[in-house]
Amino acid sequence: MAVVKPFRAVRPNGQLAAQIAALPYDVMNSQEAKEMVAGNDLSFLRIDRAEINFPEILDPHDPRVYAKARELFQDMLAKGQFIQDEQECFYIYRQIMDGRAQTGLVACTSIDDYQNDVIKKHEFTRPDKEQDRIDHIKALEAQTGPIFQTYRDHAEVAEIIQDWVASHEPLYQFSAYGVDQICWKVDCPRTVERLVSLFAGIDYLYIADGHHRSAAAVRVGLKLREKNPDPRAEFNYFLSVLFPASDLKIWPYNRLVKDLGGLSREEFFRQVEERFSLAKAPTAPYAPEEKGTFGMYIAGQWYKLTPRPGVVPTDDLVKSLDVAVLQDQLLAPILKIADPRTDQRIEFVGGIRGLKELERRVGEDMQVAFSLYPTSIEEILAVADQGQVMPPKSTWFEPKLLSGLFIHRLF
Repeated sequence: MAVVKPFRAVRPNGQLAAQIAALPYDVMNSQEAKEMVAGNDLSFLRIDRAEINFPEILDPHDPRVYAKARELFQDMLAKGQFIQDEQECFYIYRQIMDGRAQTGLVACTSIDDYQNDVIKKHEFTRPDKEQDRIDHIKALEAQTGPIFQTYRDHAEVAEIIQDWVASHEPLYQFSAYGVDQICWKVDCPRTVERLVSLFAGIDYLYIADGHHRSAAAVRVGLKLREKNPDPRAEFNYFLSVLFPASDLKIWPYNRLVKDLGGLSREEFFRQVEERFSLAKAPTAPYAPEEKGTFGMYIAGQWYKLTPRPGVVPTDDLVKSLDVAVLQDQLLAPILKIADPRTDQRIEFVGGIRGLKELERRVGEDMQVAFSLYPTSIEEILAVADQGQVMPPKSTWFEPKLLSGLFIHRLF
């Protein structure tokens, strides 16, 4: 059973939401963040990426960066640019992109559920990235980046959320980054209690995006629990947005490789054809139409790759994923990319950026590109249910949840 808890959100004051809300801290580098906030002193990136507030951008892990984040957050609270609700509530967060909506419940979820695998994960985390968010949470005494979670569709939860949306005025409504952002406050105690009860009947939640943020929140909470074992303390919970699985759209995570690993183009093609049937693509640029097929762009030409019989393992869920097949059957044995997490010769491009970006990069500084069919949400849930881990860079979720709309204070 999943524990979800209402909370007293710190949130933008009225019309300031559109100025404050910002993309998550980890989808851009420091220089890009500095350029994005130019002319907007209220952008939440100034708190999420506080290194950009200094004349010369600091190392993001410099202690002065976290101190600056705290200073800016406290200043916005003092000026009333952020307010905190008096009553514990749930919130609804809807995003509409290209005419397609995803609607989630903003709530707090339990660090114990995370520890006990009621909240399931599908990625490894890196200690350095965890530590950055730990230091950020400790400095602000708050969680600012919502964890993108999903659950298998539940008809009554969907009905309650839809009824609330249809009968109440939005708290916020604005467009940002090409996406309509609409939020509601669920402040009816009876509705809140019913949602708590319904989620208690849902067996598992799944982290879709935000593995480092959730791991950091849990580590901070467990440390604070050593001094204060009160199970009702806010630090026992972390900020989440919960979406039904059918609402989510996963984009492919395409690959670019700098060189052919010392092979001539003819030898590269010969080795590829030992494992894949290779034909000129029916369209250009080429996006695979189904699972188990791949696009390859090299020397101005798109090809369609299809694994030969026996190449794809049928008895291993993870190794049969398209991203694993490409890695295990081509990138590693042919192009000598043993560890895609650390190899500097490979780059990853979210499908939202389009196939023309692959063509552009191959024309500039890369030798070959691969387009993939998107991983399905069913595959992610199945991998998590087995307690396994997805290969690196398997999924790209879009649209991204904005930061700064809802903040969860630990005390």
